[in-house]
Amino acid sequence: MSSPTRSGGSGTADLPRTGLERKIGPLQATAINMTQMCGIGPFVTIPAMVATMGGPQAMFGWIIGAIIALADGLVWAELGAALPGAGGTYIYLREAFQYRTGRLMPFLFAWSAVLFIPLIMSTGIIGLVQYLGYLIPGVVDDGGVTPLGKIIGIVIIAVIVLALFRRIGQISKLTTVLFMIMLFAVFTVIVAAFSHFSGGQAFAFTPGAFGSGGAFWGGLGAGLVIAIYDYLGYNTTAYLGGEVRNPGRTIPRSIIFSILGIMTLYFLLQVGVLGSIPLDQLKNATSVASTVLEQAWGTVTAKVITVFIIIAAIGSVFAGLLGGSRVPFEAARDKVFLPVFAKLHPKLNLPTAGVLTMGVITAIGSLFTLTDVINAAVTVLVIIQSLAQVAAIWVLRRRQPALKRPYRQFLYPIPTIIALAGWVYIYISATTLSIILSVAWIVLGVVAFGIYAAAEKTWPFGPKEIREEFVLAQKSTEEGLEA
Repeated sequence: MSSPTRSGGSGTADLPRTGLERKIGPLQATAINMTQMCGIGPFVTIPAMVATMGGPQAMFGWIIGAIIALADGLVWAELGAALPGAGGTYIYLREAFQYRTGRLMPFLFAWSAVLFIPLIMSTGIIGLVQYLGYLIPGVVDDGGVTPLGKIIGIVIIAVIVLALFRRIGQISKLTTVLFMIMLFAVFTVIVAAFSHFSGGQAFAFTPGAFGSGGAFWGGLGAGLVIAIYDYLGYNTTAYLGGEVRNPGRTIPRSIIFSILGIMTLYFLLQVGVLGSIPLDQLKNATSVASTVLEQAWGTVTAKVITVFIIIAAIGSVFAGLLGGSRVPFEAARDKVFLPVFAKLHPKLNLPTAGVLTMGVITAIGSLFTLTDVINAAVTVLVIIQSLAQVAAIWVLRRRQPALKRPYRQFLYPIPTIIALAGWVYIYISATTLSIILSVAWIVLGVVAFGIYAAAEKTWPFGPKEIREEFVLAQKSTEEGLEA
């Protein structure tokens, strides 16, 4: 095998090279993360969480999920602050693993992200349509979402994609509005729940639930798959790193603040719902929030607030597709993905192919059941993103000690170890079919990479090209200041 060659670069954070605009400030960054995190997720997964963990003890599943999310968020915070470019994980894996496996890891991430990001977004559409069923007869029935509901879901996806075709400055303002709508919807449901709250009902834990072999431990793994799904989105600003102002400060703060904020909202929402809806009724509910609102303030108010919940869900999908579309864009610019994904809209400076492709896959995913899509998306995400990033933070500290790190992980490496243990546990707790499909997808990706590498004459069929882009960009900036 040929020895590695080193080449320079202007740094992904160099905006004239990317064509992207840094228009996202601290408030907009946090709003984007929280809007993506709290779309429809908790409103549709609370019944599944309670059923999976056998009762009100499900509230502790949210707390454990938050701990894993916060630990992983600190991994994202260091990497995002040090390597603030479009594509997030794509850049982190490219920089960390280029020394041994060339472009394999960033290729596999781009290959997988084009699947798991829109699949996660499709769960938002599925949940959104379930709540539409409270307003529109014939959208859902005992068997789930009807053909009419699926058609409506696809139309909504098309509208979201069209809304993304605007400049990032306009998008960040729109996201802030959606964020405020999300907060209003969640706070209203929480207030409604606590207006007729029964503490005895909320904390009536299943007898023996926390004992050895109890309901809590038996359902914890599957419950964490649901909980971590509901927390996903705290990393959205890292995907938009090339469009964030002062990313060294903004990205870490937006990640940490959004996790802590959403954790508080989720816990209050979970406890409130448990104390306001009888357990037997809760396990079979399809629109929990609407039921809580109707019990508290009547049908008219419930329908009005349900509209806001649906808008919040649309905002979540909007924010997710916004960030996710930047992944294939960055990969294509590196000539690791199809060239069409590297093209920006001539007037709006957005990655057109990425937005359209992820919109189509979101539409396809919306045709399946909620739990199947959650399991499929989470398992693919864990194996090629979450576990790989845990390794990346270690590798980069050793391989690129000169890399400027505006934020260094607090109590390193403890959060990294917690994140590693949490992700491994979540992965092995997913359904067997989802695990098999995730492994098969990665194997297929390795085969696709082999074909690509042979055509491009790169590792393992040619030399590795080592490009420490951010280190070189920092040195170039420092030399320019000295001159």
